[in-house]
Amino acid sequence: MSPGQRIKAVLFIFLLLPISMAYSENLQKIPLFIKGREIQVEVARTPGERAVGLMGRKHLGKEEGMLFIFEEEGHHSFWMKDTYIPLSIAFIDRESRIVKITDMKPLTLTSHPPPKPILYALEMNQGWFSKNGIKVGDIVRFSK
Repeated sequence: MSPGQRIKAVLFIFLLLPISMAYSENLQKIPLFIKGREIQVEVARTPGERAVGLMGRKHLGKEEGMLFIFEEEGHHSFWMKDTYIPLSIAFIDRESRIVKITDMKPLTLTSHPPPKPILYALEMNQGWFSKNGIKVGDIVRFSK
């Protein structure tokens, strides 16, 4: 890649960043319920919404998160590219059961895969699950 092409690529990325940040902050919010706790989550349903996720954000509310919904069950892995907030992720199967919870370090490219096919993933501030006594095997509900 020539120096001119690199400059154009970097400018392109910087021009898209504010768009992607604004885009992700306007996602639909819904309540979720886990072990009597109610949280508000933004829903990432489309490939584009899931690709952006929480990238570029500097803050996530105490009882807020992002729910990723996939069209099909699969081994959907996550990373923290361009994500500044330390997060914990719960991988959730089609029965709405948490199958794994793991912490993710900001701004890393480490892949975090689920142990089995999942249909959902829930990102919260790092430590939220453990602070609230939520563990593998617990059920995530869409209504009380």
